[in-house]
Amino acid sequence: MEGKTVKPSRFKSVCVFCGSSTGKRNCYRDAAIELAQELVAKRLDLVYGGGSIGLMGLVSQAVHRGGGNVLGIIPRTLMSKEITGETVGEVKPVADMHQRKAEMARNSDCFIALPGGYGTLEELLEVITWAQLGIHDKPVSFLICPTKTSLVLYFKLLTLFPKNEQVGLLNVDGYYNYLLTFIDKAVDDGFIKPSQRNIIVSAPSAKELVQKLEEYVPVHDGVIAKASWEIEQQQSPQQHQQQVGFNTTTLQTEVAL
Repeated sequence: MEGKTVKPSRFKSVCVFCGSSTGKRNCYRDAAIELAQELVAKRLDLVYGGGSIGLMGLVSQAVHRGGGNVLGIIPRTLMSKEITGETVGEVKPVADMHQRKAEMARNSDCFIALPGGYGTLEELLEVITWAQLGIHDKPVSFLICPTKTSLVLYFKLLTLFPKNEQVGLLNVDGYYNYLLTFIDKAVDDGFIKPSQRNIIVSAPSAKELVQKLEEYVPVHDGVIAKASWEIEQQQSPQQHQQQVGFNTTTLQTEVAL
């Protein structure tokens, strides 16, 4: 009897955010391996933070063992800390954290967050914000941190980031319950639009989460045309450069995307 045919995914690659630690409970390790197996079953490439330790190491090694493609993106400064032993797949060193996130966004079609700490939360909330910017019904002004890297990268990301990108939380044993409660509170108190709450989908298991991502239909809540972002990208770096006193030529050579 022939094996069950796997329905092709609407995605090609998935970016997974997760901890450089495994956590204290076996359920986190099990979830990382379960997610990896689901990605392999769906023939989805893995894009991740490039480390070989913690949940990062577990999910990347499991995808690699299953025959899946793995792309790890890691700042050179962190390589000695987060890479121990043999690496799997392709490891792409980058200059800094900003470029790491830019490359992860460039190379993936959707995002999934496993449990993790500050770094995972920072990556998760940033991509949620990027998705929010793609459906906002009013122009947004940004308070950009005046660093050479972030100034150019941020405006490049506005055109690199695909619109209506989905963000999935693998809510292992309720790990993200408090975060979801906070987001619901922000909606109730008027800081997040109800329609933008739907940027995030969550599920307790990898199979259920991937299925939700496959079925997710974004709400077109006053979508700003990509052309508008491209115009902003062309105009704003020079405008902001004049405000903070950076040299555009120097900035462009320091950040190569």
